[in-house]
Amino acid sequence: MKFVIVSGLSGSGKSIVLHSLEDLGFYCIDNLPLSLLPAFAAQISASPRRNYEHAAVGIDARNLTDDFESFSDVLAEIHSYGMECEILFLQADDATLIKRFSETRRKHPLTRSGTSLAEAIKRERTVLSALAVNADWCIDTSRTNVHQLRDLVRERMLQEAHSLTLTFMSFGFKHGIPVDADFVFDVRCLPNPHWVPQLRIQTGLDQEVKVFLEQQALVGEMFADLSSFIERWMPRFQADNRSYMTVAIGCTGGQHRSVYLSNRLAEYFAKSDLEVLVRHRELV
Repeated sequence: MKFVIVSGLSGSGKSIVLHSLEDLGFYCIDNLPLSLLPAFAAQISASPRRNYEHAAVGIDARNLTDDFESFSDVLAEIHSYGMECEILFLQADDATLIKRFSETRRKHPLTRSGTSLAEAIKRERTVLSALAVNADWCIDTSRTNVHQLRDLVRERMLQEAHSLTLTFMSFGFKHGIPVDADFVFDVRCLPNPHWVPQLRIQTGLDQEVKVFLEQQALVGEMFADLSSFIERWMPRFQADNRSYMTVAIGCTGGQHRSVYLSNRLAEYFAKSDLEVLVRHRELV
């Protein structure tokens, strides 16, 4: 069975993730006090076939009495029951969180009299830091919409257990560097289709852009170097029992070069025994 702990900053998408897991057949509990987590894990460990196939628990800063600094001890107790659990931590940048709270008129759980929203967000980052550092995978939802987040969770949770999932993510540097990447590569040095008038409105998914980039020797050299680097270091990640690895490829706007190379790398590594995903952050 799978046991998933879902945590993260308020407004980063935890409810969406829990609903997505519920749609996948998980038994989900939201806002469980941290002190009750070991007891719940013990219960599902004792009778997984009778009551639960998969389970997920939402843990966050709404329970102000929780001692989050003791999370490592709680995790060790869960493991003592023979339970393996995955920890998913969601985050977003301050500007995005402030915008989301302003649009929904929701009150941040750590907001108090005389405390601004920005201060509450800063405090929450500190409070949940113990969970963040123990996370198996972290998702930054600053530029991820509801549908993309649901698809990402579904794709990852449906992967075979113990197989490493390799994700290639294209992005634009002018929109910010993704914080949930293990490796970030800059391909802005390559010839840019943006300066070819008929290619400007297209993307790296279009055939004309693909043909243009395939004709550039530097693009071929970049692909060869990136694929060689990943092939060399991938075994080290697998030996470390990593479940996920994200390689981010960035160009200026995230429309042409990064999209093309992410797709080409994904196609190349899909021929291996890895589970390969591709995500284009700027193509909504």
